[in-house]
Amino acid sequence: MKHLVCPWPLAYLFDNPLRRLLHNPEKILGAYVHPGMTVLDVGCGMGFFSLALARLVGKEGVVISVDLQQEMLQVLKKRAIRAGVADRLQTHQSSPEDLGLTARVDFILAFWMVHEVPDRAKLFRQLKPLLPKPGHLLIAEPKIHVSAEDFQETLDLAADEGWCQVGSVRVRFSRAAVLRVSPYSL
Repeated sequence: MKHLVCPWPLAYLFDNPLRRLLHNPEKILGAYVHPGMTVLDVGCGMGFFSLALARLVGKEGVVISVDLQQEMLQVLKKRAIRAGVADRLQTHQSSPEDLGLTARVDFILAFWMVHEVPDRAKLFRQLKPLLPKPGHLLIAEPKIHVSAEDFQETLDLAADEGWCQVGSVRVRFSRAAVLRVSPYSL
């Protein structure tokens, strides 16, 4: 599987208002995200899902948006101000090797980004202590880049790191799974 990071100017091609017709965030995430929660959007890009998450968690909630590229986070901050949700959104620039987070969260979203991570097992190890039981991790990967075999390999790597699949969600043009930290993991 190739590990390429989407160049930030290209993100405008798929991070736009028309995308709601394909990926309605409230429909995809509404069963998992509720007012007052703290949620993590890993590989948030320009914030298509971060902004929706901020609306879902409400004024008492927090969204932590993480990306490698400072340009993505700068665009997200501007969009959050325009959307009136900047007060509940925190941005964090990670490094390619380390998320650099210690905050505990109630939900994690990894949308169309896991295939870009060179060490997916390490990513799952880093996410695990952030999500107390019974929180959820929703992974969605683009079918155009990630074959069914590659997606299963990702799920197997997650299982090796103490995650178990507890469900799936239909996401257009994507392979998706909902995971939890396994009750049998240490």
